[in-house]
Amino acid sequence: MALVKERGVIAASAQGSTPSLVEAIAGQPIKGSWWAHPEGKHIYATLRLVAEAEEVLVCRLVGGKITFVHRRLWPALARLADRLPPEQIARVREEHTASGRHVSHSVPFPTWVPEAIMREAGALSEQEAFAVFAEWLPPPGSPAKLRRPAVGPRSRRP
Repeated sequence: MALVKERGVIAASAQGSTPSLVEAIAGQPIKGSWWAHPEGKHIYATLRLVAEAEEVLVCRLVGGKITFVHRRLWPALARLADRLPPEQIARVREEHTASGRHVSHSVPFPTWVPEAIMREAGALSEQEAFAVFAEWLPPPGSPAKLRRPAVGPRSRRP
C-alpha cells in the first residue's frame, strides 16, 4: 500500500523495465507468470488487499493493464478524463468465483468518482492535472493511451 501511495500510479504487473507492484511484493524481477512464483499466494493476497483499499482506484490506465491509482491523484485524473479512452478510467472489480472462474466488473467514469473529488478536479487547470500525470501521458499529438514509463529516478524500487 505504501508503494501505491508513494508512486501514485503503478501497474499491478508489467514486463520489461516497467516497475510493477507484483515485483515489489516479490522483492525481485519475475520471469513468466507471477502465479507460478514461490510467493504467488502472498502476491495474490497482497494485490487483493491493495485492490480493496478505499483510497485505491483499480483501472486499466497504463497500457490497458491493471493499474492502481492512489486517491490523491484522482482529481487530476478526473480533470483529464476527456483526454482518455473511457475503458482506461473505468473502475475494475475483479472476482474469482468459487469455481475458479475469473470475472471482471467495470464501473464507468464518472460513476465511481466521489463528488468531493469532482469538485477538486474542477478547481484544477488542465496544465496542473497534466503535470501530475506527465510521466504517464503520451506526448501531445500522439494517441491518448497512457504509456508505461521506463525505470528512472521517480520509478525506483522499494
